[in-house]
Amino acid sequence: MNRAAGTRVAVCIITYNRPDGLRRLLDGLDRLRFHKVPAPALEVVLVDNDPAGSACASKAVVSKRSYGLRCYVERRRGIPYARNRALAGVEDGGVHFVAFVDDDEVPEPNWLDELLSVQQLYDADVVAGPVVRHFDGPPPRWVVEGGFFEKQRYATGHPTKFADTANALVRWGALEDMDEHFDERMALSGGEDTHLFLRMHKAGRTMVWADGAVVHELIPRSKANVGWLVRRAYRLGNSLSICEVDIYPRDYAFRALRIAKASARIVRGMLLLAVSPLRGKHVSVRALQDVSRGAGMLAGLTGLVYQEYNRKTHGT
Repeated sequence: MNRAAGTRVAVCIITYNRPDGLRRLLDGLDRLRFHKVPAPALEVVLVDNDPAGSACASKAVVSKRSYGLRCYVERRRGIPYARNRALAGVEDGGVHFVAFVDDDEVPEPNWLDELLSVQQLYDADVVAGPVVRHFDGPPPRWVVEGGFFEKQRYATGHPTKFADTANALVRWGALEDMDEHFDERMALSGGEDTHLFLRMHKAGRTMVWADGAVVHELIPRSKANVGWLVRRAYRLGNSLSICEVDIYPRDYAFRALRIAKASARIVRGMLLLAVSPLRGKHVSVRALQDVSRGAGMLAGLTGLVYQEYNRKTHGT
């Protein structure tokens, strides 16, 4: 049985110097359609992390939309500051769910319909969906051969421990119950969404996958190179360990297991690197990623934080 009409959903978006991506996203939200659940009352809460407020003043934002849109400027530089500002804009709105999507993505028309229907089916607190990536120009052959931008997918209803703000629906009541939302210590390192969803998992929240709730991400050429891929692997390993140490500070068995896994990844990468000249560049890069991710995990366990977002914004 479908949920009664009257569901309210806030789509939270943060943006920084991506005018074209933001326009594509807002246009995509105009195309949302509902067949499995009644159409919710939808509004967009947009936070511009550019102190000049360029996004809030843009034509894409001030144009007439099929949904309500409120735009705020967050002058403190950092993703968690902007995400928390978005949630602060939701607090008094009486919403039932918050959806997260990034400013370099476009949802399929049934995206929110799928998230809401899966939430209803499993009575889930968090529903995560897939991000399908496309390139803004022909990528190097080795990038395609290695599948470096393909993300793992699961059957709908699969329980998950992880989610991220690239594509997720969260019950507002579950967010309200958290002591804090996005950890602002991670302003320039990233991983604040991993931290939030790991805490929600630890608190016993139901988290499931919705494989039909697809968003599409445009990958700029500036990411399709060895340097970015290896640095990204390091950051992902680093932020995961940082989050786990913070959330499970006295779980020394868990920490020992993480050390073992990180070390095994490094060893595997070095062995793969030795044979990679015979197997192609994509194998060499995969090996470097293994070594880099393992090193990032070990660094995170010691408290060393990699600040990825001191770097430039990719895409427009």
